[in-house]
Amino acid sequence: MSIDKSYLEKFIKATEKGAIGAFPFIGKGDKNAADQGSVDMMRNELNSIDMIGQVVIGEGEMDEAPMLYLGEKVGTKKGQELDIALDPLECTNFVANNLPNSFSILAVCEKGNLFSAPDTYMEKIAVGKNLPKNLLDLDYGVEKNIKLLSDAKKKKIDQITACVLKRPRHEKIIKSLENLNVKIKFITDGDVSGAISVADPNTNIDIYLGIGGGPEGVLAAAALSCLGGQIQTRLVLDDSEAKRAQKLGIKDIKKKYNIGDMVKGDVIFCASAITNGDIVDGIKDLGDRYEVSTFALHKNSKFINKFKNIHLK
Repeated sequence: MSIDKSYLEKFIKATEKGAIGAFPFIGKGDKNAADQGSVDMMRNELNSIDMIGQVVIGEGEMDEAPMLYLGEKVGTKKGQELDIALDPLECTNFVANNLPNSFSILAVCEKGNLFSAPDTYMEKIAVGKNLPKNLLDLDYGVEKNIKLLSDAKKKKIDQITACVLKRPRHEKIIKSLENLNVKIKFITDGDVSGAISVADPNTNIDIYLGIGGGPEGVLAAAALSCLGGQIQTRLVLDDSEAKRAQKLGIKDIKKKYNIGDMVKGDVIFCASAITNGDIVDGIKDLGDRYEVSTFALHKNSKFINKFKNIHLK
């Protein structure tokens, strides 16, 4: 089964509207207002789409009504049954402080085909396309994974570039990479675009590794599913989070998830930039209209495209 191709344009519009909703708050220092602006615009757009939609990865729990919450029903209640993972504003701080790489993002699968990851930490390791299946493993350790990748890509280890979220929790990973003379591209936020960068030939990133958000791991898996990349993840849970995960139906809390465990079947993925990014440019205010840049993917129709759309104010 496929997601009807006519939905692609509608979901692109949803992330573009989400991006526009955050735009007035760029550099204003109010990340909550930016987030709310994005949520409101994206929700309105999603509710205009002829679908029986449900949010399986969202911004809050059911009692946090302003957010697009886990389990929220969206759409007109007619059309295809679809599950939606979304982050109306990835990198709220980047919008508040006018920093690059903030996006409005969503991924869509047919009902039952998206892993509803809890809002906890998640270990991740991601690589691009044209590599042996299941090449890397979280349990191999940094050194073995880098050597396997070096051999598979026929690149010297000191020519490998790793993307890592700059956090104190990654000190051991960074030390191992430095000892191997691997080049490191640090990011301060933007977990989804960081993981996707391994499949973008313009970035020269060979591997993404570290611990980030669980929902962001599923969004990245959706994009990499369309791009032919690989990602393996594992939830990082304390005792209370482990109980919450089990209530969500996760039986094996130590399970390693590959793309096929998180995203099944056909996928649509859309990311619209708010501030300038490594993937696409940020919104341009042209006076009476906005120019919005989007990176959009549809797996079954092999649609992979970056483009700009105009929205009247």
